[in-house]
Amino acid sequence: MSPASIILFLPLLSAATILLGLKRSPNASAILSTVATALTFALSLGLLFQGHASDGTQLIGSWIRLSDTFSLDIALHLDALSKGMMIVVTSIGLLVHLFSLAYMKDDEGKARYFAGLSLFLFSMTGIVYADNFPMMFIFWELVGLSSFILIGHWYTKNSAAEAAKKAFLTNRIGDFGFMIGILLLWAATKSLTFDGVKAGIAAGSLTGGLLTAATLCIFCGTIGKSAQFPLHVWLPDAMEGPTPVSALIHAATMVAAGVYLMVKVSFLIAASASAGLVVSWIGGITALMAALMATQQNDIKRILAYSTLSQLGYMVMAVGLGAKEASMFHLFTHAFFKALLFLGSGAVIYACHHEQDIWKMGGLKAKMPVTFLTFAIGTAALMAVPFVTSGFYSKEAILEAARHQNILLFVVGAFTAFLTAFYMTRLVVVAFLGQARAHGAEHAHEVPLLMRVPLIVLAVPSLLAGFHFFGGTVLAENMPHHEGSPFGLTFFVSLATLILGVALGWKTYAGQTSDPLAAKPAARLFAHKFYFDEAYAKLITVVQDGLARALQILDGLLIDGLGVRGSASLASGTGHLLRRLQVGNLQGYAFLFGLGVLILVSFALL
Repeated sequence: MSPASIILFLPLLSAATILLGLKRSPNASAILSTVATALTFALSLGLLFQGHASDGTQLIGSWIRLSDTFSLDIALHLDALSKGMMIVVTSIGLLVHLFSLAYMKDDEGKARYFAGLSLFLFSMTGIVYADNFPMMFIFWELVGLSSFILIGHWYTKNSAAEAAKKAFLTNRIGDFGFMIGILLLWAATKSLTFDGVKAGIAAGSLTGGLLTAATLCIFCGTIGKSAQFPLHVWLPDAMEGPTPVSALIHAATMVAAGVYLMVKVSFLIAASASAGLVVSWIGGITALMAALMATQQNDIKRILAYSTLSQLGYMVMAVGLGAKEASMFHLFTHAFFKALLFLGSGAVIYACHHEQDIWKMGGLKAKMPVTFLTFAIGTAALMAVPFVTSGFYSKEAILEAARHQNILLFVVGAFTAFLTAFYMTRLVVVAFLGQARAHGAEHAHEVPLLMRVPLIVLAVPSLLAGFHFFGGTVLAENMPHHEGSPFGLTFFVSLATLILGVALGWKTYAGQTSDPLAAKPAARLFAHKFYFDEAYAKLITVVQDGLARALQILDGLLIDGLGVRGSASLASGTGHLLRRLQVGNLQGYAFLFGLGVLILVSFALL
């Protein structure tokens, strides 16, 4: 088998072995899953450093062969983009496994948890290496299934079970549009491979409104998987899963799959300006809206979840603006510093006896110095502190593209950067500084070494991943190259938003024991997430109840009335009439006989 095939199937073998043979051996399950992930990371590094020598398509087998010229294949496509993405997936996957060895050590479902991680890694690898749309769609659905399993890991807790169902069903809405888009592309170009569809577009097989419709249908898959407006509601609730799951699935890999898909099909957006405009504005709206929501969340994981929504909005906006390199660059840097922040929040929650409310923390800087330092590095990267963090370079690339392509989106992106600095300063000040405000924070202590090591490792790319000597190795041609002086308008706008955000966050929350903005109408609106969940619940209730009432009326009139009961009434009435004719009287029978004869004679004569 080729290295790419081993990378794909090794996690599946791990998951199957755990579920079929090691389910009663949680420690062995954890070790097997971790070793399998380490091997996939090592093999991914090997493919990366082979350079273009390992590029190409590797056929695993034909799934469905309709003719000699058309078949649906399981084939792996290796290029700089897919190999770079696999480094992100496997490296963070390995660090999450290591962190989980300590975080989940006493969990009753430990074996099931690690089997879920392996299944997720298999599904994500299939997406990254997919050579054609059907294969990507299959693994796309498998990612949805594995995320459902992991989000609902603590399924006995009602909120976790509901969050898993919400994520699964919301993603299915987007996936339905994705499937329609695939069918439209196939009907127009007669191909299902990415290269074949690209060639068909270049040849003019798909143009105009149909091209825009197909592109936006494909984008529906990204809206669901990357939690873009209006299907963004599932991601914050998915924080009900274990914190390492949040780091792996909902910060670095699964949600990034939607952005990766749009980068893969960027030739569709390049061919349809209308679709690009829609994509960029959906991303911009999501970035701004999620940042506003994050300013008034009190759960440490939910703050980071809305931050993820906002950063994904940046990436989607960049793809829509035609800056796929900047989008992929930010995906790469964001994966590391957001995984660091999520694992750091997991360390805080673990140390505070599973407390997640930041207003019940405080004073953790002195009690957890390593966690605080690494969390501060992740925060600096997310806020895009100039020159010393990876997030600065990737965010600058997106804002620079927006400034040249759409000035309104540039303003949206800059204001979002200000909000990011504000809410992350709020998080650090409230959770780590000041005095302990609850029992859990008072007795907090540094986490075990096995949990600290992934934090320290992730801090390195959070600082260095923006430099060309580091990121360029992984991203290859997907690394944006800047021309001219870095001290342009975009830089000074970014610097101003950073300073203003940090200053306002510090002034508002330093020394506070409760949120001073909580009573303001706008703050309540942000805290309740613009009431999207309530609106959707009402909409579903109205539509569902309305449909149920309509079907009830239809059932009563047509099916029950004219159908079942109508047929029964007709049979009963006919039987009742015939029963009255069978009176058992000889004279009556003679009368009916004579009447029948007269009728027959009348027919004969007429």
